[in-house]
Amino acid sequence: MEVAAGAGVSMAPRGTSAAHPFLYEINTWPWLDRLSGEIGRRLDLGSVPDEQWDAIAALGFDAVWLMGVWERSPAGVAMALADDGLVAGFEAALGDYESSDVVGSPYCIRAYEVDPRLGGRAGLGAARAALGKRGLGLILDFVPNHVAPDHPWTTTHPERFVQGTADDLRGDAASFVEVAGRVLANGRDPYFPAWPDVVQLDAFSPSLRSAVVDTLCRIADQCDGVRCDMAMLMMNDVFARTWGDRVGAAPADDYWAHVIPAVRRTHPTFRFIAEAYWDSEWALHKQGFDFCYDKRLYDRLVQRDAGQVHSHLLANVGYQEKLVRFLENHDEPRAAAVLDPAREKAVAVATLTQTGARLVHDGQIEGRRVRLPVFLGRFPAEPADSDLSAFYHSLLATLQDTTFRTGTWRLCARSGWPGNDSVDNLVAWCWDGDRRWLVVVNLSPGTATGRVGVPWDDLRGVSCRLVDPTNDVVFDRAGADLCDGLYVELGPWHWHLFHIESAQEEQ
Repeated sequence: MEVAAGAGVSMAPRGTSAAHPFLYEINTWPWLDRLSGEIGRRLDLGSVPDEQWDAIAALGFDAVWLMGVWERSPAGVAMALADDGLVAGFEAALGDYESSDVVGSPYCIRAYEVDPRLGGRAGLGAARAALGKRGLGLILDFVPNHVAPDHPWTTTHPERFVQGTADDLRGDAASFVEVAGRVLANGRDPYFPAWPDVVQLDAFSPSLRSAVVDTLCRIADQCDGVRCDMAMLMMNDVFARTWGDRVGAAPADDYWAHVIPAVRRTHPTFRFIAEAYWDSEWALHKQGFDFCYDKRLYDRLVQRDAGQVHSHLLANVGYQEKLVRFLENHDEPRAAAVLDPAREKAVAVATLTQTGARLVHDGQIEGRRVRLPVFLGRFPAEPADSDLSAFYHSLLATLQDTTFRTGTWRLCARSGWPGNDSVDNLVAWCWDGDRRWLVVVNLSPGTATGRVGVPWDDLRGVSCRLVDPTNDVVFDRAGADLCDGLYVELGPWHWHLFHIESAQEEQ
């Protein structure tokens, strides 16, 4: 029996208010360049054809993250072009690289104004209206840790920056820079050398905190949420550890605990998403973030450790519901470049069927392999992988069921028998909502067998039909089998994504 992908799913309302949203990241500048080439005329955010927004909406996303819309720094462009290591990376990504391809880093921001070359504020407003018409929210960037050296604050409000001295500049020119007669620290995190193209904001400065609230309120007038770059760097404990005596004593309230409530006083539904590492996710949740990156799950899935994946998913469900699960973003290698197609499909199912927010990166669906340096405004020409694209379309069509946005997720127990070690390569969870779903994934290159139990005792005594629209398979099983432990045998890197239909549902 064949079941069309996505057939019969119950559709959920979309937007950033979804409990478990699906987010689509677009690298805005090269995306517009690619569309312009396809259409044969220069586009900006205000002139993107309706069919482009229609195509994104049809995939079932709840919000679009337009990465890199803010005004970039000419000073940062000059530094990038003078950096031999960066230029070598540009040449590796673009076979026909030219210096004009360097448009600047979206994280070296001169002003939180939409770049005129991308359509300015009016163009962004038109894009937001187009997304809203289709029920999609809009996410933009906020970079709390640093700004470009030619940002206006460096001359009008130097007290908002970590200060240096002439001796600092002479002794460590890689970590300090002179701006308008003052020595300012370059941006950094505590574990790596400073970034030479940005200057460090002072998280403990009352003037900065007030200005950040004003800036975020202006941003919140233009979108539905922000993804905050390296958000943990501004937490009081991390900032104090990074800068020590140079910044003095920490304020009584933490940076985000001050900033987020202040923004929400005027924009109560505004969403905050944190790029977060170093086990800082829980602390950032407590300080007001709606979602934080789940880099540990990504690492464990890519490193092929099913046991650690299972252990990771044992964490408190309330915590997991506030994580962002991803297989790609602009900071990670392209999935198709590091995983063979069979493995990528299995890992994608394991990632995108989790609780919390789920992030898909533009180009991931087509199997693009080149990770573009963020400085560049043009993608290389790459053929699409038609088989991988068909898989993602089938998976995303299935995940448009309302249960994956509003339902309840739960990890499932799996068990084996003496001599069966392959069960350790299985991971399994279920969703309960408008419909019921069971997901089992084999995260190994060999066949895996075991038993997987679901927590639905009301299925005992009834017949169940298990329908997997992503693999076009159907099985009939007794409900007691599911409760006591459904026998599962999965080939290398394969999965079941079952909708559970009980006899009562069919009457």
